[in-house]
Amino acid sequence: MDHFQYQGGELHAEGVPVELLAEQFGTPLYVYSQATLLRHLGQIQEAFAEANPLICYSVKSNGNLALCRLMARHGSGFDVTSAGELHRAVLAGAPGRKIVFAGVGKSREELVRALQVGVFLFNVESEEELHFLGDVARELDLPASVALRVNPDLPPKTHARTDTSVKGVKFGLDIETVLDVARGVLGHAHLRVIGLHMHLGSPILSAEPYRQGAAKAEMLVGELRRMGHPIDVLNMGGGFGIHYRKQEALPAHAFAAEILPVVKRLGCRLVLEPGRFIVGNAGILVSRVLYRKESGGKRFIIQDAAMNDLIRPSLYDAFHRIWPVKLPAGATSPPEDYEADIPGTVAVDVVGPVCESGDFLARQRALPPLLQGDLLAVFSAGAYGMAMASNYNSRPRAAEVLVDGSAFRLIRRRETLHDLVAPELDAMAGW
Repeated sequence: MDHFQYQGGELHAEGVPVELLAEQFGTPLYVYSQATLLRHLGQIQEAFAEANPLICYSVKSNGNLALCRLMARHGSGFDVTSAGELHRAVLAGAPGRKIVFAGVGKSREELVRALQVGVFLFNVESEEELHFLGDVARELDLPASVALRVNPDLPPKTHARTDTSVKGVKFGLDIETVLDVARGVLGHAHLRVIGLHMHLGSPILSAEPYRQGAAKAEMLVGELRRMGHPIDVLNMGGGFGIHYRKQEALPAHAFAAEILPVVKRLGCRLVLEPGRFIVGNAGILVSRVLYRKESGGKRFIIQDAAMNDLIRPSLYDAFHRIWPVKLPAGATSPPEDYEADIPGTVAVDVVGPVCESGDFLARQRALPPLLQGDLLAVFSAGAYGMAMASNYNSRPRAAEVLVDGSAFRLIRRRETLHDLVAPELDAMAGW
């Protein structure tokens, strides 16, 4: 459930008409529901409560500072993958003991900063990274706590570009070699291998991969402990799916049912890294129709949100529900199935202004007749929407608004043309 509902034929974000927000802040516009964010965070906290987990919000899914601060104030830690994300987590108020640093390519500067902050864990993904981290920690004379990220080599589970635990991807240590890697740092004065990390990909719509992954993790933790590593942390990552099309996603309890028994048997502290599950359905992208056209027997709706605002459809062929902000005449609700034959609709490509044939938000999508100036809502856009936005075609990035009941506030202003060129002007000063 989210808090974007039609009331009186008009889409509302909690208690605020979306049209009002579009008029005040312009389009394209990202709109977030605070109630939805907190509800989804609460679902994970409640489902896994008996393990007293460290829930680390995945900053890469949506790093807006206001949202991160909201997460921190309600008990969340942070999963970061860069110095920039670490900076956001610290600014959001997170202590180092509630931050986990992930990613396959951490630079020396990033490792130094993370050690100085005192992050809880480094998720280490290669043998060279492990030894390099040890060298940096020795130079600074600071301890580094490590979770070895293992690739459990499970069957494909999601889109090939977001499936991180199949053979032949860049993520993690191979399950066949992870024990040899761990043996190479036994007794290291500045490295403590205290955890095992396993992230399976995203979005995952079945709990079965977590059952398979947790079973492999249980075996490896036993081997690492027998080797002499004091493993007391199991990080099962994130990747829990959300409703993109209908009601296809599982509740948090379904994943907990597969993960918690293993955590109990191992006596480990559980770490989770949800992002999409929390923020995905807490955000929409609002756009305005610019033009309509027909070409080659196809109909096009050209609106002002482009692939630089929401790249997921172009990058992953991802499906996002799209519907007018105001219901068409005679309609009392949006469709339950956006892929069905919907009376009163025509098939259109929803495209943006960017000069690429791949600039689309939907292809051959059933939509009611639209007029120039009409508003569209693209749902499930809170995760990997603004986070992956770019300035391609020198387009300023969108504004972001957070709604709380009947109140709302701007949490990121729309970029200006000056913002686009400011770093270049700074570099050219004095030319």
